[in-house]
Order: sequence, then structure tokens, then C-alpha cells
Amino acid sequence: MKYHILCSLTIVSLCSHLHARDATAPDTEVTMAPMAEKSEKTILAEENELRAEKLKKDLAELSAQVQKLKLEKELVSEQFAIAELKNKQTSQKADAQFEAEFKQLSRAAEVAKIKASQTASELKIKQSEWGMQTAKLTAEISALETQQKRDAYANAKPIYLENPLKADGTLVISDRRIAMNGPVTYRTAEHITTRINYFNNKDSQKPIFIVIDTSPGGSVMAGYRILKSMEGSTAPVYVVVKSFAASMAASICTLAEKSYAYPNAVILHHQISSTYMFTRMNLTEQKESYEESQQWWKRLAGPIAKKMGISTEEFIQKMYAKTSSGDWTEFGTEAQKLKWVDHIVERIHETSLLKNPDVKKVATTKAHHGLTEGRDEKGKPCMYLPRLTPKDCYFLYNTDGYYRMK
Repeated sequence: MKYHILCSLTIVSLCSHLHARDATAPDTEVTMAPMAEKSEKTILAEENELRAEKLKKDLAELSAQVQKLKLEKELVSEQFAIAELKNKQTSQKADAQFEAEFKQLSRAAEVAKIKASQTASELKIKQSEWGMQTAKLTAEISALETQQKRDAYANAKPIYLENPLKADGTLVISDRRIAMNGPVTYRTAEHITTRINYFNNKDSQKPIFIVIDTSPGGSVMAGYRILKSMEGSTAPVYVVVKSFAASMAASICTLAEKSYAYPNAVILHHQISSTYMFTRMNLTEQKESYEESQQWWKRLAGPIAKKMGISTEEFIQKMYAKTSSGDWTEFGTEAQKLKWVDHIVERIHETSLLKNPDVKKVATTKAHHGLTEGRDEKGKPCMYLPRLTPKDCYFLYNTDGYYRMK
């Protein structure tokens, strides 16, 4: 449309130019001859024709260009439309592909979620099964351990008898039992006296047993403390000798309310003089120590001699009549005749031993006396006794020098 208007304006402009030209021509040209005027008109006509032809040609070219431009425009529009269509198709395809991939990924994620949930459920089931199996095994182990613990104990109870010695010679010992082994020290006395008090507070009627497997004697003060605790007990305190009781331990056995011993148990009485080997003293100190030992000897040997029905001097004479060292040793059967022990037993029934001793081995480090075995500078085994308090002395059988003082 723009091209058509441009052509029309061009033609109008040309015509106006020609008209102006004719108007401005000199008057002399009017007077020209008709032939000359005709020729000029003809020329003008021809020129106009040529110009018209040229204009037509130009117009045709313009029209052709316009048509070409229209075609190019249409082509560009079509190309643009095609490109837009292709872009749209590509976008749609991409959208479709994206949607398809998204759906596929969503399905895969859902499947993975389902599988994960299924796996978690299976894992929980497995864990539950394992938990049940573990609980079952734990219960079985607990039952076995409980059974083993139960098997470690005897299906019995301690027996308490007012008269513990049966007619067949069996001595029945209950759990009111106190062990006294090794040297008699202050710790030994503490161990025994506190238990005598405890058993009295628990039951003042049932007998208490001090059981001596083997003891060489020890501190006279510690031993005397044990004797006084035995005398002050409301419940009867009985002493039992299974193997060996010497010196202070023999005195405790002999002076007990009742004492029992195996036929081949060994009981040894002697004087306190053996304690001089533990220290160095001048003559005056020896005299003082001797006098103190004599006082202890009278207090311990006097009741023993009285029980035997003899004097203290006779007791000493019999000691040295038996052996030159004064160590008077007798087996249980002979000791009974001398009244060192009251009863001989054929067997001992320990009713308090209710736990299997092989279940757990007890480390043999320290006994109730609190001492441990060592070695001297020559490598010889020995046991060092604790320091005594003033006025105390050891009433101890120690012929091989095993017990020593630092």
C-alpha cells in the first residue's frame, strides 16, 4: 500500500513540473511557427512519453520490488512461523520429554521409596528376630548361670545343736564359726572378739565355735583378750583343734568352756621364756622382762594347772620331765587325759560350708592375723611378727626361727 501511494505522488509531481515549465516559457515561443511549435510539442510529448514509460517502468520495478518485498516478507513470516513452530515443537517435545523423564523419575523414586520402606520393614523384622534370639540366648545364659550359682551351693542349712557332739563322735559345727589360724596378733584378736559379740547379739543361746587348724601361738595380750571375750560371752564359746595348737593357742583351747580335738591333733604347752630370742636386752632389762613374763605365766599357766589338778610348779616340772626344752607335746587322745582338751571327736561335720570351694579360688594372701610370708637376706622363708605393745610378750612355739621380729 505504501509503494502505490509513492508512485502516485511521483506522477503528480512530474505533471506539476511540466505545467510550470509551460507557464514560464517566453512569449516569443508563442510566436514561433506552427511547425516549430509542433516539433517541440512532439518532442515534449515524446519526452513525456518517455518519462511516462520510464515512470511506468520505474513503477513496474517498484511494484516488482514491492511484490518481491511482499514475497520476502511472506517468506520471512513463513520462515519465522516455521521457526516458531519448530521452537514450539522442540519446546513441546522437550516439555514432553521432561514430563516423561519426570514421571519416570517420580515412578523410580516411588519405587525406591517403596523398596526402602520394604527394606526398613524387613530390617525391623530381622532386628526383632535378632532381638528375640538375643533375649532367648540371654535368658538361657542367665538360666545356666543361675543354675551354676545354685549348683555351687549345697541344698542344706546350717545345723544348730545345743550339744554339738553326737553319740557317734561327730562334732556338728554351725555357721557361728570363727577361724583362728597362724600367729595370734592384735588383728586376730579383733577378728575373733567382734564376731563373738555379733553372734551373741544375734542369738545368745546357740554355741559359737573357734576353729584352729594350726596356730603356733602369739601375743599374750591378744590371746588374753580372746580369752576374756570367751568368758564374757553369754552364748557358749567352744574351741576346736583340727591339727596343731601351741603356746597361746593351746592356752585358749585348754581354758575354753568346752574344747574338742581330733585324736591325732597336736597340742603343745611350754613356758613363755622362748620369747627372749626376739630382742637384745641388758641384764636389768632381762630381769624386768623375766619378771613380767613370770606374771603372764602365772596368769595363764595357773588356770591351766588348776584344771589339770596340779600346781604351777608341778606343771613346769612335768614339762621338762617330758622334754629338755620344756616343749610338752601331746596328741589329742593324751591331751584329753591331761584335761588340755575336753572331748575327742572322730569326725567333724561343717554344716556352714554350703558353697562349693572350687567355684572361685580364694587368693591366699593374708589371713586374719594380717601377716604375709617373706624371705630374709639369705632367701630363707620367714614371717615377721608385728611390734608388741609395752608389757606384752610373745608366747609362741618357734623352734626353727620361722617367726621373727624386725
